[in-house]
Amino acid sequence: MMGTKAVLRGVRLSAQKGRLIADLVRGQPVERALNILAFNPRKGAKIIRKVLESAIANAEHNDNADVDALRVSTIHVEQGPSLKRFAARAKGRGNRITKPTCHIYVTVGE
Repeated sequence: MMGTKAVLRGVRLSAQKGRLIADLVRGQPVERALNILAFNPRKGAKIIRKVLESAIANAEHNDNADVDALRVSTIHVEQGPSLKRFAARAKGRGNRITKPTCHIYVTVGE
């Protein structure tokens, strides 16, 4: 089996912070990966858990895969476009604030 994908694009999370979470679950059986993500306090864990659940549902529905045999075969987090904002500063100046986004790609397979 090739693997079943789920993609989430344009998440308001920096790619660096997303990768810290992705590294925890890469190569794990899905049950263990969901458990790791459920008890991780970071924002990225909640987001990646939803993408992983989507990939599992896709595998079950589209490919008739056995959920108990699935593993997180690939997971990667790429940088998306940053939202650029402006903050007022003293003496009429302004500071740029960048709000990073990222794209999350999860593949589950046997």
